[in-house]
Amino acid sequence: MTPPQAPALDFSLHGLRRALPAIAFLGGFVWDALTLGRSVTPMDLWLLSAYLAGAAGILWYLGRREAAPAPAPAEGVAARPWWRESGPYLLLQFFFGGLFSALFIFYFKSSSHLLATLWVFGLGGLLVANEFLEDRYRRFTLTWALFGLCAMLLLNFVIPHVVGGISPWWFLLSTLAGAGLAHWLRFKTPGQPGRIKPMWAVAGGLLLAYALDVIPPVPLVIRDIAVGHDLVKRDGLYHLRQEKTPWWVFWRRVSNELHLRPGERLYCVSAVFAPGGLDTRLYHSWQYFDPAHGWEARPRIGFALAGGRAGGYRGYTWKQNLAPGEWKITVETEYGRTVAVHRFEISADPPESDMKLLDKEF
Repeated sequence: MTPPQAPALDFSLHGLRRALPAIAFLGGFVWDALTLGRSVTPMDLWLLSAYLAGAAGILWYLGRREAAPAPAPAEGVAARPWWRESGPYLLLQFFFGGLFSALFIFYFKSSSHLLATLWVFGLGGLLVANEFLEDRYRRFTLTWALFGLCAMLLLNFVIPHVVGGISPWWFLLSTLAGAGLAHWLRFKTPGQPGRIKPMWAVAGGLLLAYALDVIPPVPLVIRDIAVGHDLVKRDGLYHLRQEKTPWWVFWRRVSNELHLRPGERLYCVSAVFAPGGLDTRLYHSWQYFDPAHGWEARPRIGFALAGGRAGGYRGYTWKQNLAPGEWKITVETEYGRTVAVHRFEISADPPESDMKLLDKEF
């Protein structure tokens, strides 16, 4: 009797073809994560624009191929090889994978509060799920929606770089321009395959998310934010004195609980990256949590921001005679978009004479 054989792994050409989209997506994401810096550079945007142009060209080609009449079968003529049949779709998925992975990383850098982080991870979940929808991926309705989403997210970065501003009007314009580009491409594609209305629904969802302060205010990227006791400037750097955690809190060096002397100032320093040529104004919104009424905002304090510094443009504000309890400082744009949120607590106990302080440079 012949012993039963173990099931063989699928190393066939068919198995390789099915694995190629996932391999391409994973490889593109790892490459972007390793090569993209902490800031968004013009070269990055040129490269992603080339990806978008490549995806547009393939979509037009696929539309023309689908609209062309099928040739009559002839005896002795071999069927179209798989690389000609599936090759354009794999290349399209490569371009989409490069766009989505880079944009996911860019938006992740700009997200530093809960709602923005949840939105970014929702975007990442959509990108991963897309890799398992190979059959649906060939349907043009879904493809137009993905292309339009790529175009809108990319132009949300490109237009602020070009105009040097982050007004909500520029976000509206860039979103409508990306959706308009997808609509125009479908109009010019032979046969106009698929439906375009779902893509406009995606555009409406982006605008709604922006209005609800869910989408981070790209292309701003928070570098650092901290609060401390004393602030001095030496040799072009700000030095902030922060409280050190007790020895048993080994997982964190700086304490989130601060002890203030009567009348002592508390400083907040934030460093925010903005691309070169972008000039705007940021605000520190100090808020106190009243157990009876919730969060109570104090008057915002603003400071100018000029883009281009790799370490982020630094700005600081201060308050004194702060009540004990929970506090948070929100870094906001002049239009009320949230850049970052920092929480801390002010203790009712006075500082000890041997309190240890750390020096932090900005």
